[in-house]
Order: sequence, then structure tokens, then C-alpha cells
Amino acid sequence: MATQLKPPADVRQQVSDEEWALREDLACAYRLVAHHGWDDLIFTHLSVRVPGPEHHFLINPYNLMFEEITASSLVKIDLHGNPVMETPYMTNPAGFTIHSAIHMAREDAHAVMHLHTPHGQAVSAQADGLMPLTQTAMLIRDDVAYHHYEGVAVDLDERERLVADLGTKNAMILRNHGTLAVGETVGEAFIRLYYLERACEAQILALSGGAQLLNHPPQGTPEKTAGQGRDGLKIVGNMLAWPALRRKMDRISPGYRD
Repeated sequence: MATQLKPPADVRQQVSDEEWALREDLACAYRLVAHHGWDDLIFTHLSVRVPGPEHHFLINPYNLMFEEITASSLVKIDLHGNPVMETPYMTNPAGFTIHSAIHMAREDAHAVMHLHTPHGQAVSAQADGLMPLTQTAMLIRDDVAYHHYEGVAVDLDERERLVADLGTKNAMILRNHGTLAVGETVGEAFIRLYYLERACEAQILALSGGAQLLNHPPQGTPEKTAGQGRDGLKIVGNMLAWPALRRKMDRISPGYRD
């Protein structure tokens, strides 16, 4: 019989109201990833930085399925990967490498999300990367960076190259690996990741009919659409879609708040 680990019962009393709100947002994002079927057993990761000069951040317990994650079970670690609060859980070394790199380098990247979905991996393995085939892709494509595969991300030396490749962009295709998005809030990062994943899925479906049958958008429209995406994403992520997604999880999986 599997052992059920439980977080300390008093986590809520140990953290600030601001941190607890971030814990609820991040736990909700994990449940949403599971709801959309984007989880890869226990092997991908979402994180959010906790306010304060220490740059501590919250990440998933390594042995929980995403639909099991709660606000209390999230592990708070420092930039060396060490837990800074009592926890019965361990963390994913690859998750620490990728997320600590971005949290250290980008003050605006409060939330970082990384997935291994089949469609995201398929586009990451294509030479052209994300193509401007759909409105969804055109909305975000100019904000997508690329990072070449270096093996499972446990080498801390990779952090410098990962950060350099991301630059000031807010989404990334990790070649032969998966997708990544960042945001000033959990909601913003999640919506960027949603658009990236939907664009990848649509591209694979479109190419399944053969490249010769594709209808390419008129000249100039990808650039126009990219500008519209830059203007609208923060509003969608912070004021429209994310609050609606929180309400959805409150209806179907409210345990994320525990």
C-alpha cells in the first residue's frame, strides 16, 4: 500500500497572506495542467517566486501527481535547491535547474511554467519551430525563444545558456524537450503557456494533412497579430481568463486551496 505523505498542518499559519495567495494560485495552476492532460506523470514543474530579497520560490513536491497538489504541499526552496520550511517532500533536480536560472535572472519572471506535452515536444523537434499558421500562433510567436537540448537539465552550467537564450522573451521552446512560459503572475504565465500549447497542437494537426496543403496568412498579418497579442495578453491573463479558471477549479477541484 502506498504511503500518503502529508504536509505540516500549520503551513497557512507560517506564511504571509501574500505567500498564501500565491500558493493557492500555483496549486490551482497544477490542477489545471492535470485537467488539460498536460501533465507528464510527476515530471514537469511550475513555480512562483515568493516576495522578499531571498528569491525563494515555490515548486511541486516531486512525488505527487498534479491533481494532488495543494497550497500547503508546495515546497519553498532557495536558489540552491534547499527547502526553507519543514516538508516531507523532495523536489525535482531538473525543475530546480531550469526554474532557479530564470528566477535569478529575470526580476519580472515571478512565475515559470514548463511542460512536456506530446504536441509541444513535436514542435520542439521540428526545424522550423513554431510556424505562423494560426491566429493563436501569430499572437505569441514573436515572444517565443529557443534553447537547444543539452540532456536532462541537471547541469547547473546550463542555467547561463538557458537565460541567455530566453533573453527578454516570455515563452520558450526547449528543443527536443518541451515548452516554457514566464509571467509577472501565475495567471499571466499560465495563459501564455495555454496559447503556446494550443498553437503547437494546431500546428501538428495542420501538418498532418501535408505541408503542401497549408494556407499561409497574407503578408503582414503575422506582425499585426503579434502586436495585438502583446497588448492583450496581460489583460486576459490577469483580469479575464485567470479569474474564470480559478472559479472553474473551485467548482471541480476545490481541494487545491488546502
